[in-house]
Amino acid sequence: MKTLLITRPLPEEVVSELTGLYDVTVRSSTAPLDESELHAALSDYDAVLPTLRDNFSREVFEAVPNPRCKVLANFGVGYNHIDAEAAAEVGIVVSNTPGAVTDATADTAMTLMLMSARRAGEGERLVRAGQWDGWHPTQMLGMHLSGKTVGIVGMGRIGEAIARRCHFGFGMSVVYFNRSAKTLGFNATRAETLGELASRVDVLVAAVPGGGATRHLINAEVFRSMQSHAHFINISRGDVVDETALIAALQSGEIGGAGLDVYEFEPDVPKALRALDNVTLLPHLGTAALEVRVNMGLMAVENLKAHRAGHDLPNRVN
Repeated sequence: MKTLLITRPLPEEVVSELTGLYDVTVRSSTAPLDESELHAALSDYDAVLPTLRDNFSREVFEAVPNPRCKVLANFGVGYNHIDAEAAAEVGIVVSNTPGAVTDATADTAMTLMLMSARRAGEGERLVRAGQWDGWHPTQMLGMHLSGKTVGIVGMGRIGEAIARRCHFGFGMSVVYFNRSAKTLGFNATRAETLGELASRVDVLVAAVPGGGATRHLINAEVFRSMQSHAHFINISRGDVVDETALIAALQSGEIGGAGLDVYEFEPDVPKALRALDNVTLLPHLGTAALEVRVNMGLMAVENLKAHRAGHDLPNRVN
């Protein structure tokens, strides 16, 4: 029987779907694969179900030029931790799990928008520390979201889901920056440049894929373009943002606040960032709901089943 490595523990509903299809090994560690494990995954298994931070780089594929593994069915929509081009060169197909993560990630963006604008994290810390002295009319005044303008960087599935929530749920005006104009079921304006978008909005949301093309897309120039009351939200990938520039913008009051679910050197979060009250920090909760993780896993399973049957993978990316 063909062998499969699942690199992190997954919901039982997912693992059970693969019983009988593969001889399954589920790695018990929640840490990413180290270099020797990456090599072994390619050498010792016919298929691998990897996820975020399992860094299948070009160097890893070059170290195993004739891999036994023929498919990497990634658990997650983002696959910038896999060099898909290098994988193809050694005969490995790569797939991902789009669609399953869209609504959950968009909901997390809204959580961060509300928490940042209304200073919810700061307020909770105040209460937990026993330092709240009661309500008064000017206590912890934040920004009201309804009727404001949101800017979406990247109008893909997730960007559109965020924009829809903002438009229909909060009556917000939507402006977006994207490689091409999109036909949407609500009013939205496309900005010609990222700088123009940043200057026009009350909330700027990064919703682009990770990878070399988007690394530090959100940088010091973008933060300088933003209005001083505006908030920045990131639910995409950590390295989309120049974290040093973000910290400087928050420390100086160049922007009003930020809400982050991902970090440039995740899981390391700089002390300077953790020390700031005007930033909301979540531990990469974007898709952290059981039903969503099950759906993601089942989508990966469908890709593996298709490969096992010799069919085209539903979500092949290379």
